[in-house]
Amino acid sequence: MGEVANIVQAAGPGGGSAELRSGRKTGGSVNTHTVEKIGGTSMSDYAAVRDSIVFGQRNGNTPYQRIFVVSAYGGITNKLLEHKKDGKPGVYGLFASSFQDRSWEEALDAVRDSMFSINAELFRDAQALQEANDFIGERLENARKCLEDLHSLCGHGHFSVEDHLVTVREMLSSVGEVHSAWNMATLLRRDGLNTRFVDLSGWQAAGSQPLDACVQQAFADIDLDTELPVVTGYAHCSEGLITQFDRGYSEMTFSRIAVLTGAREAVIHKEFHLSSADPRLVGEDNAVPIGRTNYDVADQLANLGMEAIHPKAAKGLRQNGIPLRVKNTFEPEHTGTLITGDYVSDTACVEIIAGCRGVYALELFDQDMAGIIAHYDTEILRYVQRFKGHIVGKDINANTVTHYLDVNLKTVKRIKKALQEMFPEAEIREQKVAIVSAIGSDMQVPGLLARTVAALSKHDISVLAIHQSMRQVDIQFIVNDDDYEQAIRGLHATLVEPHDHGRAICLAS
Repeated sequence: MGEVANIVQAAGPGGGSAELRSGRKTGGSVNTHTVEKIGGTSMSDYAAVRDSIVFGQRNGNTPYQRIFVVSAYGGITNKLLEHKKDGKPGVYGLFASSFQDRSWEEALDAVRDSMFSINAELFRDAQALQEANDFIGERLENARKCLEDLHSLCGHGHFSVEDHLVTVREMLSSVGEVHSAWNMATLLRRDGLNTRFVDLSGWQAAGSQPLDACVQQAFADIDLDTELPVVTGYAHCSEGLITQFDRGYSEMTFSRIAVLTGAREAVIHKEFHLSSADPRLVGEDNAVPIGRTNYDVADQLANLGMEAIHPKAAKGLRQNGIPLRVKNTFEPEHTGTLITGDYVSDTACVEIIAGCRGVYALELFDQDMAGIIAHYDTEILRYVQRFKGHIVGKDINANTVTHYLDVNLKTVKRIKKALQEMFPEAEIREQKVAIVSAIGSDMQVPGLLARTVAALSKHDISVLAIHQSMRQVDIQFIVNDDDYEQAIRGLHATLVEPHDHGRAICLAS
């Protein structure tokens, strides 16, 4: 039985033993395997994945000792759920909001056509193409049957479709990752590797169990010396990954596999480097890979919606001492950016300029607030949570609390209305703004705040608010939404570009 099998069997039901958590197998030798997640855009280019990642980045002299966790092909999850950026409804969105008109059926047909088109590009042999279409076609038909049965059931007054929407979202989410994982395992087997398709989707399972138990069971008989597991990014479990992490579920699956198998390193392959700024804004020649940073910086990025990894997924890696490496699929020779728990830059500096636009500042002013801010803040947070608002930042003074919310205008209006009913004498207003942040593992640079403000002032950008914590890992500037791009370029030109970092701010090993 292989290395992973020994480790997983040593773990108890709760995720286990000290040997497992330390990344050592029962014999005491250190594990050498990596767990690697491949993003959707990268997955859409199989040749690049095969040549640059699988064969181009071997673990020592072997193509094995690696576990691949894959996302759905680019754009597929948008069609199954809803578009991540503009919110255009996919199958789930139509089923949830247009239940009676059955428009979801056409959307599901469109997903099938897209998946079959992807298969046609990947499988040139007629028999292989038929097998690929039969596999995902069966999953899609089963999903259709489930939705039709639910549609019929909820046509009766005693049943409500809202009670089942979480399950529908989970089911549809799984289809995308199952498609890409099965295809990749099959194609790599064709190309000479002994692959194992690991389906964590729980398709037609009698019940659910905790995520850790799902992973332990799936890896119990896998020998990483001779097998290459290709794993679905979605895992069906009793915790409900969609409910907790929504579209970030694959990162949690990836993280738990790395922790439970005691990986030497966790790797995320993306279509771009984790860079000092968005190359599309500052120019590809000016943006530079970060190279080294820590999980604290990764959390700041996640808070701005620019996830290197979901904070809860990062927590497991950090607590178990597993480093995370973010690599560019299309530049395999570059060592990427290594994220660890203890890294601090040798010289205090700004590592990245990031931000988010379309944020709403929700300001509540009440003369009666002075002295009882905690009461007001507690009630505001309650309503923000009720309407599922994401808080990016917050300001407080004697009689005013301002929350910066990454939500749409409709949600802001709902929160505002509820708060106005709660505090009828308060003045409440919302304003669309942008947040621009300078982030680094150590930013104790004398005069840094003055330089950043001067850089913005140089471009006639008004600073609406400033946040700088004593932790010295970030400075946030609230600016008008229209000033976002110029603010990014201005801060990057002042704080990063003069240093001429070369291939990386700090080259990873």
